[in-house]
Order: sequence, then structure tokens, then C-alpha cells
Amino acid sequence: MDKSRIEKVVIQSKSLNKEMNSLVYLPCGYDEGESFSTLYFLHGRSGDENILTGIDMHIVADKLIEAKEIAPMIIVCPNIDNSRGVNSSPDYKEVKDPFGRIINLGLYEDYLIKEVVPEIDKQFKTIQNRNGRYIGGVSAGGYTALHQVFRHPDMFSTVGGHMPAIELQLEEEDKAYFQNYGDWEKYDPIKIAREMECTDFNVYLDAGNQDEGGFYQGCSILNKILKEKGIESQNHIFEGHHSVEYIKSNTEKYLRFYGSPHVHLHE
Repeated sequence: MDKSRIEKVVIQSKSLNKEMNSLVYLPCGYDEGESFSTLYFLHGRSGDENILTGIDMHIVADKLIEAKEIAPMIIVCPNIDNSRGVNSSPDYKEVKDPFGRIINLGLYEDYLIKEVVPEIDKQFKTIQNRNGRYIGGVSAGGYTALHQVFRHPDMFSTVGGHMPAIELQLEEEDKAYFQNYGDWEKYDPIKIAREMECTDFNVYLDAGNQDEGGFYQGCSILNKILKEKGIESQNHIFEGHHSVEYIKSNTEKYLRFYGSPHVHLHE
């Protein structure tokens, strides 16, 4: 049986008018298999597509798949820049936040939904429906994963927000992402969850007990809303800070969630 491998996908994005990279993990047995569930996993503020290898996700996936503890799956880590995954500007541009850090503005929601997913479905042996499509992310990428799944319930069935940057009030440094307060509300996972009608999701939330952003607070509020709606949601507070170390120490838990049998109930 073939070994797992990582491939690079380059998309000439029409939404952003520039080249964008993704790394794609193909599991052991991919060449012999017919179709696979796909996990889209998003990096945080200062990251890129290399989160796949940066947190050793490919190694953890190999181990769990080989032990038959999770189902083989494709993992896609697209670069979403420092964008929050929102449609923040009709044209791509870069601005600086109050700390001098680059913020990338553009049609990033369109890029993910209209370009990345269709391209992955075209190039790889994916299950091409919401039940075979999962999305998760860390920090700013966790926030993106949550609003993407809640805004596009026809695309994804399962979501993980790992120390997700859910802000209870919009921070000054993040105002550049949003042209006005209403735009922030449009993408706020808590507000969308309160109003959305779809309840057919599996949701996993977690944050460290010493998370510097206090993002366990947003997770707790969101989890309560989801549970009240009858959505399959779990919320965890683990030991740790808002850090790469925290994510690495919990990657196995995340993959067990995405690859566990309950996720495949609707298939």
C-alpha cells in the first residue's frame, strides 16, 4: 500500500488577484481508495499553509490512521494570509494594524468557498458533499472555520474552533478587517449561531486555561447557544496558553474528533 504524502496546490486566485498556496495531505491508501472525507484546516494570524507540518499534523494523522483509530482523510491547509477569512475589500490590499503588523484585505471568503474547495474537489478524490467535508482552525483560523461553517451550512458538516479568536467586543487592532461594525457582526460566530436555522453540525471548541486572549469565554458562550439549539457541540478547556505548543499538544484530540465515527453518521 502506498505511503501518505504531501502535495502543494497553487491557485491563481481570481478573488484575490494573486497566487495562493495550499498543502494537501493524502493518507496512506489514497491511490487505492475511491473517495475520502476532507478536512480543511486553517492557520492563525501569523501562519500559512505550512501549519500542516509545523504542528506535525501529518505525522499524527499517519499514526492514528495506521492504528485504525480514525478513518483515512485528506487534510488541506490553505494559506489565508492574515485575513480572518472575511470579504473585507473588493480589491486585494495590505494595511497595517496599530502594532505595525500586516493585515490582508480582500475577498477571502469567496476565495475559500468558491476557489479552494472546488479546486480540491477537482484535483483529488474527495467526498463531494457537506457530510464528507470538515473545517477547523487555530486562533484566527478557528474564528474563520466557525463563521465559514455557520454561513455555508451546505458546504460543511463538522467544525473545530481551536483556541478560536472569538472576540466579545471587537478589538481596536482588528477594526481594519471590517469596514463598519455591521460587517463584524455578519462574521461573528456568536451572532450567526444565535440566528442560524441549520442545526445539523458537529462542533468542537477548545481553548487553554491560560489563553492570553481569554478565548475560552467566547467558546463557553457559543457552546451554550449551540446546545440550546440542539446542535452536537462539545467545549473543552485544556491546560495551556495561546501558543503553538498548546495546539501541538492537542492535535491528536482534534484528529480523533474529525475522524471519529459520529462524524460519519450522516453519510
